[in-house]
Amino acid sequence: MSDTHRQVGLERLGRGRYRVTNARGGEMVIGDGSSDDFTPVELLLAAVAGCTAIDVDLLTTKRTEPERFSVTSAGEKVRDDDGNRMEGLTVRFDVAFGDDEAGRAATERLPDAIRRSHDRLCTVSRTVELGTPVDTQ
Repeated sequence: MSDTHRQVGLERLGRGRYRVTNARGGEMVIGDGSSDDFTPVELLLAAVAGCTAIDVDLLTTKRTEPERFSVTSAGEKVRDDDGNRMEGLTVRFDVAFGDDEAGRAATERLPDAIRRSHDRLCTVSRTVELGTPVDTQ
């Protein structure tokens, strides 16, 4: 596998339940929403939140750990003549650093880190925003 190629495998476990595996041996079960398993849409939201959270985390926590770091990703599922899709995707950060020199420096870096992730770094949200075609075979 090259440094740029990404791939997951999916195996059916039963009606509406699937095991997803990655090349490193990680696995998770996803489903159709009839159980507590994550749905594909929830995974999309998690991927957007996770991708930008990792960027922001790495850019802001070089000298200090956050006191609070949570991210919420949300959107509206739409069904119309164009088919099913998500609209109005949002990513909201709730981050706090300590009230010391390192914490204030991290707080000052936070808006730029969020902007850099959104505008350039986060592969997931950049792919969604740019609209990459999917070749289904």
